[in-house]
Amino acid sequence: MALSVPKAGLASMLKEGAKHFHGLEEAVFRNISACKELARVTRSSYGPNGMNKMVINHLEKLFVTNDAATVIKELEVEHPAARMLVMATQMMQQEVGDGTNFVLVFAGALLEHAEELLRMGLSPTEVIEGYDMACQKALEILPSLTCNSVGDLHSKEEVKKAVKTSIASMQYGQEDFLAELVAEACVSILLENPKNFNVDNVRVTKILGSGVFGSTVMKGMVFKRLVEGDVVRATNAKIAVYSCPFDSMATETKGTVLLKSASELLEFSKGEEDLIEQQVKAVVAAGCNVLVTGGKVGEMALHFLNKYKIMVVRLLSKFDLRRVCRTAGATALPKMVPPTAEEAGHCDVVEVQEIGDTNVIVFRQDKEASQISTVVVRGSTDNIMDDIERAVDDGVNTFKALTKDGRFLPGAGATEMEVAKQLTTFGETCPGLEQYAIKKFAESLESLPRALAENSGVKATELISKLYAAHQAGEKNVGFDIEGEGAAVRDAAAAGIWDLFLTKLWSIKLATNAATTILRVDQIIMAKPAGGPKPRQNTNRDED
Repeated sequence: MALSVPKAGLASMLKEGAKHFHGLEEAVFRNISACKELARVTRSSYGPNGMNKMVINHLEKLFVTNDAATVIKELEVEHPAARMLVMATQMMQQEVGDGTNFVLVFAGALLEHAEELLRMGLSPTEVIEGYDMACQKALEILPSLTCNSVGDLHSKEEVKKAVKTSIASMQYGQEDFLAELVAEACVSILLENPKNFNVDNVRVTKILGSGVFGSTVMKGMVFKRLVEGDVVRATNAKIAVYSCPFDSMATETKGTVLLKSASELLEFSKGEEDLIEQQVKAVVAAGCNVLVTGGKVGEMALHFLNKYKIMVVRLLSKFDLRRVCRTAGATALPKMVPPTAEEAGHCDVVEVQEIGDTNVIVFRQDKEASQISTVVVRGSTDNIMDDIERAVDDGVNTFKALTKDGRFLPGAGATEMEVAKQLTTFGETCPGLEQYAIKKFAESLESLPRALAENSGVKATELISKLYAAHQAGEKNVGFDIEGEGAAVRDAAAAGIWDLFLTKLWSIKLATNAATTILRVDQIIMAKPAGGPKPRQNTNRDED
């Protein structure tokens, strides 16, 4: 009997089919290469002139967008190192709700320059130390570059200027109109304490038809549904909300009823009718003229609701039911009992409207403040409306970040160039090998205005040299002018191109953390994938 010869090294300890890579060439450079490819995907989408990506996901749904967060989410990245970058972008989306492309492009540039340093002979530890020092210094420099701050969050004009840049990066040319919508939607539901602002309270409803400039804001909720009964409008509405079906209750145990005559049969059904009528009368006696339910409405119940002129709305989502409760100040009742004065909600107008050829139910507050506002987005195709919705979401997330920190930095690549200039000077004062990594960190920051230039069809090298010349002359707010001829520059702060302080802070922090984590990996060990053998492909099969 022949004995198998044991393998040498790590392979002898692992199951057959496991893979392992180690060292610079096999592990580090492979990881860097994967991350560079991922960054290259979204780099051409950076900035107002960024190109759209057409992504078809595993469910064959089509996405046409330049929003990096959506593209990365639908790509389903498999490579473990590239997935670490994806996690950094997801953290950015959760933290600020914007700036995901910045994280990807910047982390990709950091890793690209790290590869050059490693090939020069530096060790990964020295590169990581240099990057950490540069990141720390960059975060110290940022507060000194602030150019503006929002004082009054209840002012629509100030909020409009604040969210405009974030919307322009996705919907260039329509940013003024959309910024006005977002400002109106956010300010109308802002409470006394702005820190309690909830992003979920600004809803978006997409209705096909008209054009983007036909979009409006409503104080309240809009549902793409029809009412259940005959009543289609109620003013000064008192609302009863039920989370249960509005129907006759079935008993928990089975029962048998013996009927001996036709009159007994009539009496039996009459009892059920009387019971439902009493329940509807109790709702009417409570002063309610609108009933919202989360379950089905029985035919008998609907008959009596129509008889007593009560408007009936059925919502299939429990989350929508909660939002209606927030809009009207109601409490959802779990069983069919009349609401008390505290449990009933109030709304100025509840009506069915026809927008385009779509019927919608509108819960609108005209006089008093509403806790929820809805942006009704119009557009010629679903893809356009989806992209507008993402732009509105970015604007609302920017407003949420403003409630935490109202400071702004100059946009259009001005902040990146100023930080890069100061980091290069700082790198020259460092005696160790880390200085090379610090200078490469500064070079990586240049990749952002460079991407802006390339996506606008401008020579990037010419723009970078002009920006450096302006910043060396002390003009720290000068950035790229995308509307100028060629590689034009302008004062970004004076032009109203502002980036959120929090966006830049978290972008630099998260991108550096992701890059240094990937550089710390020197060995990849992959177990054999679970699952049995794949089914054989029979190419000679007759399809008929």
